[in-house]
Amino acid sequence: MFDDAGKFLAGRVMSEAEASLQIELDSGKRVKVKAAHVLLRFDKPAPAELLADAQALAQEIDLDLAWEFAPDDEFGFADLARDYFDAKAGVGHQAAALLRLFEAPHYFRRIGKGRFKKAPEETVKAALLGIERKKQLAAQIEAWAGEIASGRCPAPVREQLYRILFRPDKNGAEYKAVVEAARRTQRSPLDLLQAAGAIDSPYQFHWKRFLFEQFPQGTGFPALAAPAVRDELPLAAVQAFSIDDSATTEIDDALSVQGLGSGTAVFGIHIAAPALAIAPDSALDKLARHRLSTVYMPGWKITMLPDDVVQAYTLTAGRDCPAVSLYVTIDEATLAIRGSQTRLERVPIVSNLRHDRLDGLITEAALGGQAPADYPHAAELAFAWRLAHKLKAARELVRGKPEIFNRPDYNFKLDNGDAEPTGNETVSIGVRQRGAPLDLIVAEAMILANSTWGGWLAELGVPGIYRAQASLLPGVKVRMGTRPAPHAGMGVAQYTWATSPLRRYVDLVNQWQIIACARHGRTAALAAPFKPKDAALFSIISGFDAAYAAYNDFQHGIERFWTLRWVQQNGVTELEAAVMKDGLVRAETLPLVFRVPGTESLPRGARIRARVAGIDLLTLDLHAQLLQRIEAAPAADAEAAAEDDDADAGSGPLTLAIDVGDAATAPEDARAADAADPAAAPGP
Repeated sequence: MFDDAGKFLAGRVMSEAEASLQIELDSGKRVKVKAAHVLLRFDKPAPAELLADAQALAQEIDLDLAWEFAPDDEFGFADLARDYFDAKAGVGHQAAALLRLFEAPHYFRRIGKGRFKKAPEETVKAALLGIERKKQLAAQIEAWAGEIASGRCPAPVREQLYRILFRPDKNGAEYKAVVEAARRTQRSPLDLLQAAGAIDSPYQFHWKRFLFEQFPQGTGFPALAAPAVRDELPLAAVQAFSIDDSATTEIDDALSVQGLGSGTAVFGIHIAAPALAIAPDSALDKLARHRLSTVYMPGWKITMLPDDVVQAYTLTAGRDCPAVSLYVTIDEATLAIRGSQTRLERVPIVSNLRHDRLDGLITEAALGGQAPADYPHAAELAFAWRLAHKLKAARELVRGKPEIFNRPDYNFKLDNGDAEPTGNETVSIGVRQRGAPLDLIVAEAMILANSTWGGWLAELGVPGIYRAQASLLPGVKVRMGTRPAPHAGMGVAQYTWATSPLRRYVDLVNQWQIIACARHGRTAALAAPFKPKDAALFSIISGFDAAYAAYNDFQHGIERFWTLRWVQQNGVTELEAAVMKDGLVRAETLPLVFRVPGTESLPRGARIRARVAGIDLLTLDLHAQLLQRIEAAPAADAEAAAEDDDADAGSGPLTLAIDVGDAATAPEDARAADAADPAAAPGP
């Protein structure tokens, strides 16, 4: 009988040398065994019979009793056999003792080949306690698996639902119970847990999953007061107005126009200035850097900063608000830009215009003088609209092609009032064409400010966070970096984000740098919070990219949820759509991409009608069948095709950590300024 790497075998000795033996096993295979590995020699019984008898007899050995009998010093298995059985213990008893000793390391430590020493009493007690716990845990896993398989979810599994599915501890009992139940029932874990009642509702599943992954400590804020702006800021001689959606509370930007009719107009772009009060490395800065951006979704949002802090700096009508202002001097006749200046000041905000209430009044005809202009700031808006067209045309010249907004923006509204959505609300989906006059005015103003300030930072040698795109070729993404570079999608020489400091941390960082430039001019590089090649900037970029992508993915997914709910609530059974590629189609009147078998061979842009065969709100899938092709495909626009390729990953399955998959998403309050920047675009 010999030890073969911890496994005991027996066979017949065919030949023997000084250091090794040739042994034939019952299978007929011959093996070479080192003499030191031979533990027991015998004439009878047959090798296989000896092993079988020894294995049966070994189980009869009481380990507690054997441990009591064993000497305190090192001993051999044959010694224990003689002490435990009798002084004449034969090879069967010896082999049984060997097997029993070997399988009980918590009682007996292995010292060498066939040599053992009994473990201390404390070690034995601790090991036995651990073994008992394992038995109880195995029994608990077995019980939980049985409950889950039968359609009931134990409370501990329900509490660990999102960890089990998306970030599991694979040694955890709850995870093992789900895996075992899935194995028994041959069902996916997600389907199994849903059937067992672990998921309250599809909406809560998506919402709580997002909170688990991105806000594990919750979405509440510590009690932090908004610091006051200590600078003695001059009062600007302007009458500024903002343009936002009615739901917007973080009003970052406002506009003003001076000098109309004089031949030289001054176009003012005024940005809320939390950076004048919030200091780098302060408690509020650390909070903003942790969140990095406001999270938008239909009917709700998670702000980057506490609401009290936002309200202290937001550009609310009727107040003189601290702002970083860019004044652009413009020839009123030709709209040529003659120069620009940045000031830190208090800006009188006279109006908060809401485009959802004014889009019907502020039309191209009204702005162009072909219709009555019965709305506030009519002259200023008309000038801003003319300027916006001029700026857009100049950018398109650099781009080498016009910007085409071939799809509308969709606005989601829930009947939840100010309450957090539950998923049961009635949803309405409104359509707003991209490039509407008010959107165009704001978009071009923000692009002008972001590109101008980006160039100014570079001129003064002050680092900032830039967005760049090398070309408009498909697949060339927008990248963030600390050096200015052309943004092909925007058609500008450089582009920063500095116009939403209440909503994006990158903008707050850039505003600190811009303020340093406004205060110190040519010596700003020495005074700015972030210096050239500052590792902190790269860390901010990395963290922001990851968080912003996750937030946008969630928004895309939750908007897809509400779109599918709209289809259900309105009893829609058929959808008209345009073919994208690989069996994917885009609904013509909804922000919805879905798969339709049978469209794989159709050209891009071909219009089809599909029947809605089913909706799964948990996986965000819409199952459809092709009914008919409506008409031939129009010529596909390359830029629109590239946009399609990047859009609506939400048509895929949900991704779980237990092989189950991911719905996609993008931010509310979309501005056309980001339309040419696909990596940043907040709209669906």
